Amino acid sequence: MNDNTLQVRIWRGRGADEGRFVDYAVPRQDSQTVLDVVTHVQRVLDATLSYRYACRVGMCGSCAMTVNGQARWTCRTHVTKVVGSEGVLEIAPLAHLPVVKDLATDMSEFFDKWARARGRFSGTQTRHDDFARVSPATPERQAANAGIECIGCAVCYGSCDVVQWRPDFLGPAALNRAWTLVNDVRDTERTERLRAVAGDAGCHSCHTQGSCTERCPKGIAPTIAIAGLKRTVARAAVKGEL
Repeated sequence: MNDNTLQVRIWRGRGADEGRFVDYAVPRQDSQTVLDVVTHVQRVLDATLSYRYACRVGMCGSCAMTVNGQARWTCRTHVTKVVGSEGVLEIAPLAHLPVVKDLATDMSEFFDKWARARGRFSGTQTRHDDFARVSPATPERQAANAGIECIGCAVCYGSCDVVQWRPDFLGPAALNRAWTLVNDVRDTERTERLRAVAGDAGCHSCHTQGSCTERCPKGIAPTIAIAGLKRTVARAAVKGEL
C-alpha cells in the first residue's frame, strides 16, 4: 500500500457468525469520512455490499457502525482520526444487534426495548386544548432536556458491555428515554414507567461503566439518566408506589 491508498477491512456476511472480513484498497481523499470509504467500496469495487445511511450529515444516526472496534457515526468520523499506526481501517456492523447482511443490522430489538421501557409519551390534552406551559427553569424540565436530543442511533447500545453480557437489558437509550418522560410533568404514566424499568433487565442492571456517555455522538449522558432512574425507583419502592 502507498500513501495514497487506504487498506480497508469490511465485514461481509449474513449474520455475526456467518461471515468474514474482506480486504479492499480505497483511494485516500482529503476530509474523507468512513462513510465515504464504504460508499466508494459499494459504488466502485463491490456493488453487493449492504449498509445503511440516510442524511450523511449527522442528523439521522442510521449510518452507525463499528469502526476499529468502536461504535461510531460513520458520516461524522474522519478516516484520519481513527486509522491506527498500521494504516488499516476495519469496519463492522454495530455490535449487539442481529446482522441482516454485511454492515446492516436489524434494529427491531433496540426499538422493542424502547417500548418495553414505556418510551412513548402519554398525556391527557388534545389538539383542542391550549398549549401546556412548563417552566424551563424547573429541575424536572432541566433533567428531561438533558436527554431529549437522542435520535436512536444505537451507538450507546452497541457500546454497552451490559447488553453484551445480558441481552435482555433494556439498554442506555431506552432507559434515557424513560428518564426524560419520568421528568415530564405532562406525562400521565410515571408509575407504570417506573415499574417497567425497575425489573431485573432495567436500570439496576447498569454497572455504571459510562461507555454510553463517553461515546454518545450527541453528548448525552445516559449514565446520569440511569442513575436518576435508580434513585427514583428506590424512593417509589420505599413509598409503596411500585
